[in-house]
Amino acid sequence: MGDGRLSETVSLHVVFGAGQVGSHLAEYLLAGGKRVRVAKRTPSGIPEGAEPMLGDATDPSFCRRAVSGASVVYHCMNPPYSAQAWEELMPRHLHNLVAAAGGKGARLVVLENLYMLDPGSGEPLHERTPFDPRSRKGEIQARMARALCEAHERGDVRAVSGRASDFYGPRGSGTYFADLFWSAALRGLPSPFPPNPDTPHTYHYIPDVAKGLELLGTAPDDVTGRSWMLPCAPAEPTRALVARFSEALGRDIRLLGLPRPLVKATGLIVPFVREIEEMLHQWDAPFVVDDSRFRERFGVAARDPDEGARRTVAWALARYGKGLARYDKEQARYGKPQEPASPGQESASRGQDSASGERDRASTNTG
Repeated sequence: MGDGRLSETVSLHVVFGAGQVGSHLAEYLLAGGKRVRVAKRTPSGIPEGAEPMLGDATDPSFCRRAVSGASVVYHCMNPPYSAQAWEELMPRHLHNLVAAAGGKGARLVVLENLYMLDPGSGEPLHERTPFDPRSRKGEIQARMARALCEAHERGDVRAVSGRASDFYGPRGSGTYFADLFWSAALRGLPSPFPPNPDTPHTYHYIPDVAKGLELLGTAPDDVTGRSWMLPCAPAEPTRALVARFSEALGRDIRLLGLPRPLVKATGLIVPFVREIEEMLHQWDAPFVVDDSRFRERFGVAARDPDEGARRTVAWALARYGKGLARYDKEQARYGKPQEPASPGQESASRGQDSASGERDRASTNTG
């Protein structure tokens, strides 16, 4: 097929958010010869070559200034992982970007998670799967997705959304495979994992998500007015993905299972764990995403999972490698390290640790 890109006269692409997805997206756009502006509150994550614009997307005037001269605007922001923060911030972010992009005649590309979908029917999840949220965060995401569709239908903005499940990959500091997972794995300790690791579950590789958004931003206008499931590898149990990590690392990674009653009880005292607990139902049954429409339209497929695992482990070693060095030193001096005292302690630790990590869109998912 043709390259399906917008005219080379496109001058400016504006990315809101430069966390785990937005930073990769900005790099892809720069590599494609685009002028790129990154709008966010702090300068962290903005790649060299991109124009920084610092401010708060809850401020309509900042959003208008940030999109000045833009042909395409990308929404990769994700508030802190709590339903309360989502309720407060997500409608404001979306409203401001719809108004700003629409006012300038720019296309708006929005990254969405899949919290509004329920896999209970057993059928693969696709763009026409009806919304059936089973959580407060899922209800919020469903409202945002409907609001974007309605804004496009009214002619307020030319919009398109790219949807993704839970993430893994480089810079995935807001995923299940982040600080607590790797700090344990690199020391030879079991890595806490609250969901059921044995049901097939689609994970989206973060650079694939970013590449998919770039394609939606640069394709002809016929991609707008609809949602697209971004490219993903075939679903497999989380244990299979962790086995790929083990192969790349060269040592076994064990998972520390956390019984649902324990997670629920911990959530009563650790707010972040409560936010995780309400989404665990997405691992109770196969959670399988069908990305066939995207593959057929753009002629691209997801990264090979083994390569994705190798790149994820390389990132984890670079980010958390000092922990591995300390582990090897302790092994030589003291012998095998102690096992965790109790799953409850690990669960509480995950809530505290993950709450401090930078999040982009999605999800433990998305962004």
